[in-house]
Amino acid sequence: KEAMLDKQRAQAMAQLSELEADLGKIQLKKQEYLNGLKLADKPAGAYFSETTVRSAVKAFAWRVIAGSITFITSLRFSGSLATAFSIVGSDFFSKSFTMFLGERLMNKSKAGRASGKDDAGRSLAKALIWRLFAICNTLTMAIFIAKDLSIASKIAGSDAIVKTSLMFFYERVWARIEWGKEYAD
Repeated sequence: KEAMLDKQRAQAMAQLSELEADLGKIQLKKQEYLNGLKLADKPAGAYFSETTVRSAVKAFAWRVIAGSITFITSLRFSGSLATAFSIVGSDFFSKSFTMFLGERLMNKSKAGRASGKDDAGRSLAKALIWRLFAICNTLTMAIFIAKDLSIASKIAGSDAIVKTSLMFFYERVWARIEWGKEYAD
């Protein structure tokens, strides 16, 4: 019975030591914060990955921005609200999902992330890769819905010019946002 009590005491002491170590880390972090360290400070040169929620928010927010542009260009070149809404509607869900998948796939690569954020080269690569897919998708849907290659080409072409630049800047803004980043230790 005494051996069992000794074993339980040893386990309790080990747990207590772990809890004291955790408390020490928390107190140190608190003191760093009180001394001026920002809560969102990232470890110098740390690699990170994005959470699934961050990827979903990025994809959805981009679709709202990009969908607005597609609506304007579709309306401008087709002259039809019905056509513009049809193109934007078909684009919205398919591209939201595919952009989310693209974000998750790009998240697996550490290329361009050595500084703790996406560098400009990574943002440019993501913008170009995504826009190549999106241009093909928009052109296909515009041909299918507008039934006019000339109108579809104008919609996809103007989208390509405006959105490729906008996508680059969108990625640069997200590179500065710390929310949803998980840094590797």
